[in-house]
Amino acid sequence: MFHPKGPTFFELARQCLSSTERGYDLLAPKFDVTPFRTPDVVLSVVVEQLERFAPIGSALDICCGTGAAMQWLHPICQDRLVGLDMSEGMLKVAKANLNGLNGNANVEFVIGNALAMPFDAEFDLAVCFGAFGHVLPKDEPQFVQQIAHALKPGGRFVFVTSAMPPIWSATYWLCRGFNAAMHVRNWIVRPPFIMFYLTFLLPETKALLQSHGFDVSVEEPFKGILERLRLVVATRRDQ
Repeated sequence: MFHPKGPTFFELARQCLSSTERGYDLLAPKFDVTPFRTPDVVLSVVVEQLERFAPIGSALDICCGTGAAMQWLHPICQDRLVGLDMSEGMLKVAKANLNGLNGNANVEFVIGNALAMPFDAEFDLAVCFGAFGHVLPKDEPQFVQQIAHALKPGGRFVFVTSAMPPIWSATYWLCRGFNAAMHVRNWIVRPPFIMFYLTFLLPETKALLQSHGFDVSVEEPFKGILERLRLVVATRRDQ
């Protein structure tokens, strides 16, 4: 549908009618040739900004998917690089994508839920790309609390988001339309498939992070068609 080697319309429909976990298991083999994968142009800018914090000892990629961000993080991570995801299928592809990369970091993969991560003050850096739509607004405080718990004091949570697009924009209405369709789907079909747009946006996310013990800076390193994106660096306070 998006690429000659990508999923067909019927494969995407089957994924959407599955649970979130099962849906991504089904999509995993073809995920990297869909528009749902975070583009390298975004990841390259983020990693360029992260280099100012080097050396980075340990890093966690939350909802790592097929390991797109991990491939960029691997060269700048010194000791430990962990990818966490709830989909075994996505982790299987991530392992293949990371296999054979040269670097110092020990690469690990953990199957788990971002709302109940098995980490305690273990990481200097946590990132999350393209997965905020899988966290319902009511669960965002728990999500942020889990990230704070996984980071060492002084550790950073780095991600990309934006403000709400203007109500008159096509982006706004396309996203609202998609969200409405997902609400109807989840009302009719069980188990639910959790994926929504226009979530974890500024300025609300900045306030949420601050309330959970982070100092937050919002930066504007993106240009051109990506200029609405913001890089958020949230540093866990030393408490």
